[in-house]
Amino acid sequence: MSEQILDGIRVLELGQLIAGPFASKTLADFGAEVIKVESPEAGDPLRKWRMLRNGTSVWWQAQSRNKQSVCIDLRSVDGQALVHKLAVDADVVIENFRPGTLEKWGLGWDVLHRLNPRLIMLRVSGYGQSGPKRDEPGFGAVGEAMGGLRYITGESGRPPVRAGVSLGDTLAGLHGALGVLLALYQRDAKGGEGQMIDVALYESVFNMTESLLPEYSAFGVSRAPAGGALPGIAPSNAYPCANGEYILIAGNGDSIFRRLMQLIDRVDLGDAPDLAGNDGRVARAEELDAAIGAWTARLMPDEALTRLKEAGVPGGRIYNAQDIAEDPHYRARGIIERVRDADGLEVDVPGVVPKLSANPGRIRFRAPALGEHTESAMRRMGLTSEDINRLRGERVIA
Repeated sequence: MSEQILDGIRVLELGQLIAGPFASKTLADFGAEVIKVESPEAGDPLRKWRMLRNGTSVWWQAQSRNKQSVCIDLRSVDGQALVHKLAVDADVVIENFRPGTLEKWGLGWDVLHRLNPRLIMLRVSGYGQSGPKRDEPGFGAVGEAMGGLRYITGESGRPPVRAGVSLGDTLAGLHGALGVLLALYQRDAKGGEGQMIDVALYESVFNMTESLLPEYSAFGVSRAPAGGALPGIAPSNAYPCANGEYILIAGNGDSIFRRLMQLIDRVDLGDAPDLAGNDGRVARAEELDAAIGAWTARLMPDEALTRLKEAGVPGGRIYNAQDIAEDPHYRARGIIERVRDADGLEVDVPGVVPKLSANPGRIRFRAPALGEHTESAMRRMGLTSEDINRLRGERVIA
């Protein structure tokens, strides 16, 4: 089996819940050794989020695969000393506490960088490590709101809605993982030192908002929610079928549009000079959506999608979890993997992305039980059985 790209990179994860741990999960999938530090009392709260099996969230199996769990009380002096030792041997520290929290515990960037000048530190927070909102608490949902995503999501004239997953957190985690890889390249390929990476939840969301700000800056236009359509790009929407189910059709390419109009027997629209380009189609978007919707409403989803495929027009079902689990394309691509949890029970989790041809990522081992690797980590730092028993008795470790 090929060597993974991040073999030999040691990551110390001090974060919890989603954003920071998602970044380290991404690095772990490609070979990094991730030592996750958890509270001795209850561990990462994600262990108890959403649906539990045998007392542990099945989400945990996806978020914490390829990681080791070490329980250390970061609030204790002895616990902080242990983290100092772990940081000396680490390449990366990832944390997502509120700014100033690690400084209060003697674990801030200045301290850890002094102990290990080659250390890279990823800091994920709601609003970043500077600025007037720096000290305010911020979760991914707040980042989605401030970043502009929530305002444009939903139906016109109705309250904003959220996506059903934690987009703000995972976007921040992905930006954080990218920052770590850039910093590793700078350190190892260009002979630099370690550096600190400052990722804000709202900025990670804002970075994905495409033309939202340029349109306001240039034209004073504030994009509004538009349901299933994508304002300024037409036709692209969700259209009802004969059974009430909706399918997505993206007919917004110039040649694709003409093929779509021919398919739905609206050659008059396909040949209209003013609809040859996207700008003209946007001006008549409601008319085009009505014409496409009239065609899909006469067909069952499978028939409509078959005809779209034959015509070379992008279209697809709107998948729920069952659709994903049963789709042969997902399985053929290996993007669904089955793992066993600490109790030996099987569960499906998302596979590793992106796919690399020479050094692919992989799930090497299951998500850890709470504190499963504490003793082995302590022994690797040179602690004796007497030291470990004392720290355990004082509840510094567990």
